[in-house]
Amino acid sequence: MSARRPFFIDTDTASDDAVALAIAFARDDIDIVGIGVVAGNVPLESGVQNALYTRELCGRTDVPVYVGASHPLVFPLGTAQHVHGNDGMGDIGLNLSGRVPNEGHAVDALIEASHQHAGSLTLVTLGPLTNVALAVRRDPALAERVSRVVIMGAAADHVGNVNPVAEFNMWVDPHAVQVVLDSGLPLEFVGWDISRRDAVIVPDEAQRLRAIGTPLAEFCIDIQAVVAAFCEHDTKLAGFDMPDPIAMAYAIDPDVATETRRLHLEVECESTVTRGMVVMDLLGFTRREPNALVVMHADHGRFIDHLESTLRG
Repeated sequence: MSARRPFFIDTDTASDDAVALAIAFARDDIDIVGIGVVAGNVPLESGVQNALYTRELCGRTDVPVYVGASHPLVFPLGTAQHVHGNDGMGDIGLNLSGRVPNEGHAVDALIEASHQHAGSLTLVTLGPLTNVALAVRRDPALAERVSRVVIMGAAADHVGNVNPVAEFNMWVDPHAVQVVLDSGLPLEFVGWDISRRDAVIVPDEAQRLRAIGTPLAEFCIDIQAVVAAFCEHDTKLAGFDMPDPIAMAYAIDPDVATETRRLHLEVECESTVTRGMVVMDLLGFTRREPNALVVMHADHGRFIDHLESTLRG
């Protein structure tokens, strides 16, 4: 049997993050060495409680959860509670208080994990990149020890979900994105375009998944209540999409991607119109060396297989 692969997950835990965590928790071949929480979808304390609730529901209290950055590097925090609910978990009445995170800071935990698992650690980011940027600033050699960084963020078609051209995670803390893009870390982006095209759960599919009948299946579908309405009215999707779960599925199983490209990426930090836009040099105009691998297309059926396997327990 091959060794379990060490993962460190950084999350701004809301409804789709929770599903992504559940996918990782369910895998026997993944060793989750730590979870860092960052402010983003919800304020930091809510994100921490949501991660702890999900950990408990999945029976994985062995996995440490660490508190990270409460605000972006430069800008004030902007949340997505209008998308995920005030509590981030669909406002369905879950008891999301009173749980205690592990001691220590998420940035310290990430750096420590990179030393303990040098050359083999996969970092998966599901939220703004604040914690990762702080880790890079503290320890620039981080890039030499991490084997992969899978980022849910940006959009290769430059269509946004928080302004016309920016994806939310990148918009929250674009200055952190630039630090990470310049870091030399081995970056792999799974953008909102992939979620919009290849990870939409239409109503019939949602009903079928919920009908699996496990507590986890009911939880993972029910917490999408607010985001489903947002997708119907604002992003005009046929169902609710799952950005973080498809990013996690790809991190675990790269064959979820059916096409990838190496591209040069930059992020807009100054403009009020295009803040957070990750500009991908699709035609090579800048003649600059690629600094990221970008997933261009993904396999919906393979993603659903990962999700269904998780929900069946």
